[in-house]
Amino acid sequence: MAALNSFLVSFFFFIFSLLFHASLPVTSFHSYRSLLSSMNGTASTSSTKHHHKWVGPIGHRVITVNVDGSGDFRAVQAAVDSVPINNTENVVIQISAGNYIEKVVVPVTKPYITFEGAGRDVTVIEWHDRASDRGPNGQQLRTYRTASVSVFANYFSARNISFKNTAPAPMPGKEGGQAVAFRISGDKAYFAGCGFYGAQDTLCDDTGRHYFKECRIEGSIDFIFGNGRSMYKDCELHSIATRFGSIAAQFRKKEDEKTGFAFVRCRVTGTGPLYVGRAMGKYARIVYSYTYFDDVVAHGGWDDWDHTNNINNNNRTVFMGVYKCWGPGAETLKGVSWAPELNFTLAHPFLVKSFVNGRHWIAPSDS
Repeated sequence: MAALNSFLVSFFFFIFSLLFHASLPVTSFHSYRSLLSSMNGTASTSSTKHHHKWVGPIGHRVITVNVDGSGDFRAVQAAVDSVPINNTENVVIQISAGNYIEKVVVPVTKPYITFEGAGRDVTVIEWHDRASDRGPNGQQLRTYRTASVSVFANYFSARNISFKNTAPAPMPGKEGGQAVAFRISGDKAYFAGCGFYGAQDTLCDDTGRHYFKECRIEGSIDFIFGNGRSMYKDCELHSIATRFGSIAAQFRKKEDEKTGFAFVRCRVTGTGPLYVGRAMGKYARIVYSYTYFDDVVAHGGWDDWDHTNNINNNNRTVFMGVYKCWGPGAETLKGVSWAPELNFTLAHPFLVKSFVNGRHWIAPSDS
């Protein structure tokens, strides 16, 4: 009898529990996760209201390119053309050693493409256009359309390959001599072990978030320029200037823009004298941190773009500076009131990959 009573009590308790829980509102998985985050102090207002699921590429495809005809294609542009419009796959274009003398364009409709070379010293894409050259319509190309390689698509990456513009270096001040080796106008682009070679305007860091790791960028005048939001880490910035030159010209025009160039643990080498940064835009941002400067820095080190009469008062609105840099040229950068030695608080945003929102699209092993 005692056993029976115990069974009946357990049975009725079980039924009561089911009825009680059935009357409670159902909590979704996302709400539960937000609740836990809130309890841990990590939930944000936006995360509790909206849950955006990023949809990335599905599948993987490899395309081979070799100048000797042993690959899928002989030319890089032919390989790019074979990728369908509105591509949804990770496409790796493996480019064998060789000089690919062609002009290449990756259109905005073809994201998720990677150029993978056999080494930046042996795999090279090159062309020779200058700004003063005439295009098919008879008009001058001007700077941006001279690029040997232009990328307009998002999620582009390149590894172990070089890009060159072989047009001769112009004398400082000469018009029409701009010759871009590479133009990046897509968002979330990644470059590792790449080379960019030219003279004036070598690398057009046009627009979008970009990350350059262990690359070599060579030129004479403004050889990194544009309005990108970019981090350069462990890169060599090599000047071939003969009379006078400059490394970076940044084009941030409005105070609320998040663009700028952050150079971290880089090396500045070559010939000079040269400016390390020029304010191509009124609110330009350029910061060098933990960077070595050879004895090539011009007196004053920086150019506010209108330093003669300063009509636009650029030096009151630009954000330029250095943080814990070293080498024989580093001392020359000190003493400019509007491009000072930064403290850690001011420098920190330019030291970490969150400057380009990299936590969301750059793997830890790639940063």
